[in-house]
Amino acid sequence: MTADVTEDPKPAGGAAVFRDGILAGRRAVVTGGASGIGAACVRALAEAGAEVTVADLDADAAESLAAEVGGQAWVADLSDTESLDGLTLDTDILVNNAGIQRVVPIHEFDPAAWRFIHRLMLESPFLLIRAALPGMYERGFGRIINLSSAHGVRASAFKSAYVAAKHGLEGLSKVTALEGAEHGVTSNCVDPSYVRTPLVEKQIADQAATHGISEDEVVEKIMLTESAVKRLVEPEEVASLVLWLASDASGMATGAAYALDGGWTAS
Repeated sequence: MTADVTEDPKPAGGAAVFRDGILAGRRAVVTGGASGIGAACVRALAEAGAEVTVADLDADAAESLAAEVGGQAWVADLSDTESLDGLTLDTDILVNNAGIQRVVPIHEFDPAAWRFIHRLMLESPFLLIRAALPGMYERGFGRIINLSSAHGVRASAFKSAYVAAKHGLEGLSKVTALEGAEHGVTSNCVDPSYVRTPLVEKQIADQAATHGISEDEVVEKIMLTESAVKRLVEPEEVASLVLWLASDASGMATGAAYALDGGWTAS
């Protein structure tokens, strides 16, 4: 005699997170979404079914990508933080990605540029999170994903503003995780090393000028010297982790920083 057995459904996880439509019905906002890591995240989230808002200062690029993925463009200068004070952001997923870099010794660093980086890369994520949390709390679901960096846990010379901002973002992300836990909201950082983006291409040129060496030497002797895997990270690799963190499968992943650095921070 055989008994009918009804198996319990398998919990979401593993490869299931990448099935078609995993984010159907979700809304996402990606800052700095028109190029580089941001654009890769926009495409990955949209392909998974999310309705994505591309937030970027470059209107043409934001509108073009939004049209490509069937989303919306939000043209905004996120360094104008006072304009964000009263913002309400109705979204299920917030990807704080917008950022810039300056490679300058501390004693030569323009104070205005230092403050600008902190407005864009620390103040604006705080204000966007602040704007998104009430709606997330009301719905009982939210995903805050902060694009930090290996420099969020390590330091490099000549990058005082960037390193300080990323360290601050890591702390903000952890506090968000603690406050959001009872409301179904997670908050995590993604910490890549050097990613093949226009931002990194500019860093290579800046580092070459600062150190008086060729751009090839910058990649080999500065950017990849600490990495066990000797290549740049691809934007799509970052986006794949962001996609998982945005999904239901990542509900127990919060308050963490996920390294995508080829082993840079392992030692």
